[in-house]
Amino acid sequence: MKVEDAIRQRRSIRRYSGKKIKDSDIMDILRSGLWAPSGLNNQPWKFLVVKEKNRLEKIAEFTRYGKVVKDAAAIICVFLDNGSIYNREKDLMSIGDCIQNILLKSYELKIGSCWLGEIINRKDEIHEFLKTGPDNELMAVVALGYSDGKIPKGRRKGINSFMLE
Repeated sequence: MKVEDAIRQRRSIRRYSGKKIKDSDIMDILRSGLWAPSGLNNQPWKFLVVKEKNRLEKIAEFTRYGKVVKDAAAIICVFLDNGSIYNREKDLMSIGDCIQNILLKSYELKIGSCWLGEIINRKDEIHEFLKTGPDNELMAVVALGYSDGKIPKGRRKGINSFMLE
């Protein structure tokens, strides 16, 4: 698969079939996240994988997109490790790169994924529930699951609409 094809064809998948994901596939997805660039190679991320239905249902209560979390086969909680920060702004960008790698690897494995950012509005409650410690700051949740077959169409504005003069 060409990188360009993966970039253009990957979609956020919010409806899942219920099929389980192999642990080895989840580990491959996480390993791809590790290869994101980071300032001074500090690799400022931490992950927590949640697959248990009762925990997914509880985490779903913390977001208005709870159905995506509840129906996922697994979620990856992506944290910024505040103990390893080199430059917060650069580290935040690195976390975004890490998540993009996770999304692209999921696509390659034919596993649907959805980057959920709104959930960080209640990150303090999530930290309390997950007991993730004071140095780990929730940046996003990535829901994973095999698509129910309904893949949304993608669309983008033309490049000229983004160019500054």
